[in-house]
Amino acid sequence: MRTPPLLADFIHSRACKPICAKSLTLPRRNDTARGCGETWGDRRESNPSSSYTRKEKGAAWHTEAAWSETREGPGRVQIRKQALENGSRAVAGFSLAHWEGVKISVKYKVIYRHRKEYPISEMCRFFEVSRSGYYGYVSRMDTLAKDLPLAEKIRECQAESRNTYGYRRVCIWLERKGIHHNPKTILRVMNKYNLLSVIRRKRYVRYGEGLHKYPNLLNRDFTAECPNQKWVTDISYISTGQGTLYLSIIRDLYDNSIVIYKTATNQNVNLVLNTIKAAKKKEKVTAELQLHSDQGAQYASEAYFELTQRYGITPSMSRRGNPYDNALAENFFSILKTECIYRTKINSFAEARALIDDYIFFYNHQRIQSKTKLTPLELRRQFAA
Repeated sequence: MRTPPLLADFIHSRACKPICAKSLTLPRRNDTARGCGETWGDRRESNPSSSYTRKEKGAAWHTEAAWSETREGPGRVQIRKQALENGSRAVAGFSLAHWEGVKISVKYKVIYRHRKEYPISEMCRFFEVSRSGYYGYVSRMDTLAKDLPLAEKIRECQAESRNTYGYRRVCIWLERKGIHHNPKTILRVMNKYNLLSVIRRKRYVRYGEGLHKYPNLLNRDFTAECPNQKWVTDISYISTGQGTLYLSIIRDLYDNSIVIYKTATNQNVNLVLNTIKAAKKKEKVTAELQLHSDQGAQYASEAYFELTQRYGITPSMSRRGNPYDNALAENFFSILKTECIYRTKINSFAEARALIDDYIFFYNHQRIQSKTKLTPLELRRQFAA
């Protein structure tokens, strides 16, 4: 059996209008046209140019018979006079038999599409579906559609944040826009529309030995009462097509901002010394400043010891094999690589440096922190004010 077209095809160009008792009853073959006083044959003979053809009249009669088969009884099939005059190429075959075996969801879609043209109850009766089932289908459609505006806002947020925000930061971003939702709702929508942030990959770090060792003054207390009170520093590497580029950073524990950073193609003590010198020029350093590092050879060197003594910086050092003692420095490298480095194939040192410059600017000025709901430099400016 040929699969019938949708009701939109059967009712071509709205040829058939709402079927209700108040509309005009379809006249029989020998009946006179409503208000015209003539039979259909007389109408055709008196007006040969009429677009209402014998074939179309037959379609109309077939329609009446079809509706009679659907427990509506004679006289319940209603079609407007204008529809008969214009003709309908699609009402032929408009019978219940054509819809046998069609999925009920298809019937619901047809009813929903023509809900403004036909009474719901009449269409449900014709298609032999329950009204409660149809309205349940409509309510499920509304549930699916109601998440779309929120999903678009989340997509806008992820585009602005370079697809790096988790649901907590997305919630803060939306609150800034005056949009308030439960964080669990945001997480559900992000899962539903594949708007989750990039998943981080774990990395492992080796630790070496050196000449100087310092006490662990930080002792995993990663809080500070003011800027330039506690800094953490570390070195990480970035693989490129030209080789390995090394990145040294200093991070302030007050606002988690990156105070300074330096890159080099060699991992030696000069990279660390240049980082500290640049930080000293940029920020006001006092004797209260603690600079925490791991037990890398550069931080245990004699040159590092002499420089910190000259600047009045108090060194602090993690315990051996304890990366969590310097967790905030490791955390930034994880964020940088997950949200930026691992998402791009880097071919040269220049390309790597450009990515680092761009991302650290974004991190300091635009990336919202879940804990403070501010960017690092926004928090720093609040303290200065």
